[in-house]
Amino acid sequence: MANDFSGRVMIVGLGNPGSEYAHTRHNVGFDVLDILAEKMPKKNFVQIHGCSSHYLKGTYAGHPLFLQKPETYMNLSGDAVSALMKREGIGPENLLIVYDDMDLELGKLRIREKGSSGGHNGIRSIISSIGTESFARIRIGIGHRNERSGADFVLSRFEPDDQKIMDRVMTAAADALIMILRRGIKQAMNQFNPLDLSVETDEE
Repeated sequence: MANDFSGRVMIVGLGNPGSEYAHTRHNVGFDVLDILAEKMPKKNFVQIHGCSSHYLKGTYAGHPLFLQKPETYMNLSGDAVSALMKREGIGPENLLIVYDDMDLELGKLRIREKGSSGGHNGIRSIISSIGTESFARIRIGIGHRNERSGADFVLSRFEPDDQKIMDRVMTAAADALIMILRRGIKQAMNQFNPLDLSVETDEE
C-alpha cells in the first residue's frame, strides 16, 4: 500500500536514550522530533510513556498522530516501534522514520517512500521487527567520518559551524514532516530533496 498518511500516522525519531548521547550525530532523529513537537498545537497532544518509549499522542490536520522517541538503544529501535504500531493499529504505510545518515552530505536531507537499512542499525532493527522495508523515511545527512571509526563518529557532537548547518536542516526536516501530513509525501520530496542547506541564504 502506498504511503498516503490519511489515517493514524506515526512519526518516529531515532536516537539513543541518556544525556551522554544528547545532540550527537546519531540523535538527530530525536532533535527533529523535538522541533516538530514545538510546531504542533500543544492543546491537541498528550505525552505518554509506554511501549519502551516516550511519545506524544494527538491530532493534526484532522488525523490521529503519534510522535515517538524510543527509549531502547538504537539497535533495538524496532522493539519500541513495532509495539506502538501494534497497540495503536498503525500499518507500515502510515509510518515515517527520521534518522541520521553518514553517507549523506552535511546540509542535505532525503525523503524516501521505502528502502533498505543502508547499514543503519536502527532501520535494520525496524525492518526486522515489522517485516517490511516499505515505510517512509527522512534521512538526515551528518557528513562523512574521516579517521574516526563509524561508531565514534556517529556518537560525536557537531562543531559549532556544523551545528549551524544542522539547525537549518533539522528545521527543514520538521517543515517537511508537516508538508507530508498536510499535502503528501510527493510534494515534500519535490520541495525538500533538492535543497543544500550547507550554505546560508540571503534571508538568514
